[in-house]
Amino acid sequence: MKITVVGTGYVGLVTGACLSEMGNFVVCLDLDARKVEILNAGGIPIHEPGLEEIVRRNAAAGRLKFTTDAKAALAHGAVQFIAVGTPPDEDGSADLTHVLAAARDIGRHMPDAFTVVVDKSTVPVGTGDKVRQVIDAELALRGATPNFAVVSNPEFLKEGAAVADFMRPDRVVVGADDERAWEVMRALYEPFLRNRDRFLAMDVRSAELTKYAANAMLATRISFMNELAMLAERLNADIESVRKGMGSDPRIGFSFLYAGCGYGGSCFPKDVKALARTASDSDSPLSLLMAVEQVNERQKTVLSDKIKARFGERLDGKKFAVWGLAFKPNTDDMREAPSLTLIADLLARGAQVTAYDPVAGAEAHRVLGAQPGLEIATNAYVAVKDADALVLVTEWREFLTPDWDQLRELMKAPVLFDGRNQFAPKAVHANGFEYHAIGRRGNAS
Repeated sequence: MKITVVGTGYVGLVTGACLSEMGNFVVCLDLDARKVEILNAGGIPIHEPGLEEIVRRNAAAGRLKFTTDAKAALAHGAVQFIAVGTPPDEDGSADLTHVLAAARDIGRHMPDAFTVVVDKSTVPVGTGDKVRQVIDAELALRGATPNFAVVSNPEFLKEGAAVADFMRPDRVVVGADDERAWEVMRALYEPFLRNRDRFLAMDVRSAELTKYAANAMLATRISFMNELAMLAERLNADIESVRKGMGSDPRIGFSFLYAGCGYGGSCFPKDVKALARTASDSDSPLSLLMAVEQVNERQKTVLSDKIKARFGERLDGKKFAVWGLAFKPNTDDMREAPSLTLIADLLARGAQVTAYDPVAGAEAHRVLGAQPGLEIATNAYVAVKDADALVLVTEWREFLTPDWDQLRELMKAPVLFDGRNQFAPKAVHANGFEYHAIGRRGNAS
């Protein structure tokens, strides 16, 4: 099948690469010439395990191409995916500027044969109608007869496991109002569903809402556990024991029940805001969702609060090592990362900060820039030298079993703040460290 993907960001690149892996001929369009140059040279502009190999293999086979030529790219595909960014606007709503610009380009250049236009970007309910109207208007200017369908096919890709999620999906949601479009989309995804049919057909608006609803539920679980963790500290209970007791109930399960220093990334923060805005605009405000966002913003300050409680309001002359900058492991994505809130507060209070992340070092230089008091280290143990405390923010695997003896030798004081409850309090204490976690029994007083 001939496919066009508009946008080579996280979702677009994974979608194009994985579809080409199944034998489809994919052209990925992006207006960013630098990004296209990187891709044509065999590199990828993001960190995602397994993705670079798929891109190189299919590009070499001629099944995957990258271009800035909109006319050629959009004349190619019988299926055209819109996978561009939908950043939050000032009021929290999703900015559809790039989505509608892509729709206009599709209307100008799409082939005359029946074409399926797929909204892969996360978009508010009703966006499919807007995309259809924009394409209709462009076709009218061309004097062309409309012969297309607009489909909503939201992505459910976890950063750090996106290739596996796409190749072995737990569900494929397709919203359409045209039987031909459903047939095309089912045929496209059939190779990914051979072991079990997970194809969920519905109307366009329901598919658009499904994506937001799923992310909102996951964010709610995280914020709920963070609320409970704060209560556990007050009651001298252990949130890890509570988590195990709750998660053992099959109606609840263990996923997304970990207390920590808040969620970040490209999806949860903006999607929670966008759904809350949609609900407000529809005179049906989601009070629970607004609370989820408020809890998460507060949770991003929990490590700073613990550090201030231990060292005081002013941190002049103190040095802190930060392990983990990306919002989660196995990605270099720092969008809305809790590390940003922590580092900003430490620097504002006069502290020196040396931070390390296994893959997000370059992204950290780009996002944080050169700031007095901030250094990005290239090694975890270089980062802790002469530190008054170590702060774990992202639970990368290489941090799971540190060399405690080396840490004690390098650090000025053996103090550990664990923003992900990665360590067992008894084990940390046994290695001579003062331990501050989130909602755990055995924290230092």
